[in-house]
Amino acid sequence: MHALVGENGAGKSTLMKILYGMQKPDEGTIAVDGRQVSFSSPADAIARGIGMVHQHFMLADNLTVLENVVLGSEKLYGIGGNARKKIKEISERYGLGVRPDALVEDLGVADRQRVEILKVLFRGAKTLILDEPTAVLVPQEVDALFDNLRELKSEGLSVIFISHKLGEVLSVADEITVIRRGTTVGTAVPAETSPRQLAEMMVGSELPTPETAESTVTDKPVIQVANLIVYASGGASLGIEAEPTAGGVSGMISPEVALGGEVKKALDDVSFTIHAGEVMGIAGVEGNGQTELIDALIGTKNADSGSIVFLGEDITPWSTRKRRESGVGYIPEDRHRQGLLLEAPLWENRILGHVTEAPNAKGFWLNIKGAQADTRRIVEEFDVRTPGIDVTAASLSGGNQQKLIVGREMSHSPKFLIAAHPTRGVDVGAQAQIWDRIREARREGLAVLLISADLDELIGLSDTLRVIYNGTLVADADPATITPEELGSAMTGAATGHLEHVDDAGTTEETAGPEDEAR
Repeated sequence: MHALVGENGAGKSTLMKILYGMQKPDEGTIAVDGRQVSFSSPADAIARGIGMVHQHFMLADNLTVLENVVLGSEKLYGIGGNARKKIKEISERYGLGVRPDALVEDLGVADRQRVEILKVLFRGAKTLILDEPTAVLVPQEVDALFDNLRELKSEGLSVIFISHKLGEVLSVADEITVIRRGTTVGTAVPAETSPRQLAEMMVGSELPTPETAESTVTDKPVIQVANLIVYASGGASLGIEAEPTAGGVSGMISPEVALGGEVKKALDDVSFTIHAGEVMGIAGVEGNGQTELIDALIGTKNADSGSIVFLGEDITPWSTRKRRESGVGYIPEDRHRQGLLLEAPLWENRILGHVTEAPNAKGFWLNIKGAQADTRRIVEEFDVRTPGIDVTAASLSGGNQQKLIVGREMSHSPKFLIAAHPTRGVDVGAQAQIWDRIREARREGLAVLLISADLDELIGLSDTLRVIYNGTLVADADPATITPEELGSAMTGAATGHLEHVDDAGTTEETAGPEDEAR
């Protein structure tokens, strides 16, 4: 198991794309099993036993697992019983737990990743390339993935993986290669290397910590969410007209009756308040309602019941545009799907979500020169590494794309920021910069909703912590005392109420609250 680490833009993904036949090298050689090879396409790499699981999954949401796995490899085992049998065999052999007939859009991130791994094993891969395999996983899922990888290794397979999480790299890798600005700067043996030494090799500085200084929480409520309910199928999508509720919220008329059965609530009676200068962190395994909560707050999905009050005004019926213009910032959970136009230049991406606001607009007209000038400022201020503002967003590394998005959102001095996985897939240097920006804005009175799969980030940056499970806020914790392991336990539904840190003296892990009494 060989790890490849380096800053964003260091060349890690480019190197792996060359090894997988997606890009041709200009110089140098590649040897597989001692024989020099040349790949003109991924098909050539697959034929040589090399498979790649990309950071952004390459799956068709509207197809089943079986259909995704056999797509492009129909000649191997057909598309019916033999293929299903092979998928089950691989799944059982490596402990992947994949269901062939499940629809991919219904799967969580960890399950999708296992489908990607199975897909390359189905094609006969002997060498697996994993690009940021743990970026979207919580601790329990990371442990399960590493168990899967150790199983593959014990069967004689080789694994190359790219990661920014240095602690994980040191715990699982047999050897580490560090690259900086496109050049190998050294190798490391995990048993003889500390995270600090590895970080210094990567970026020339110590490993940053997401610690927040003294509290800046005020008593001024910025966002107040009360009794929020969002149905999984969505009220609007049902095409059902509803009477306005007492609070002025457009609700649904008996969705159970409308659909002839019970409708799952993606969010079930969610209530919280975030004050100026406060970061509220939400921990949870992906797929437990975080996406629906973000959609309801930003306005891309209607709340079926409940209210959202922003600076004393009920914004529940407001459009997304009106919310954005009023000071709601948004760092999306998937930068490619929701944050950027990948084939558009950087200055056009700077305009996204802020089309009607200065410096992007003058009255009814776009101010292209103003947007371009401000993009140059963001590039310099947020250290976005790019040859210029006219290159496409797709040409930037993932971390530099993220810095552009953070710069865009922070440039409009939001009063409330929804930060969904703000440092996903970025290196330690960029991570420190993004944390600094959030801390700085927090000191100036910004209210932040932080959703992250990085529990150290959640604990380090948050003033208050809540745990979401199955669409409900089931627990809260004090970030000053809680550990990632205790938080991870609550994320699986194993603990509820107020979480207490367990010390050596055996302090109780949780204190029963009204919710527990009801249970």
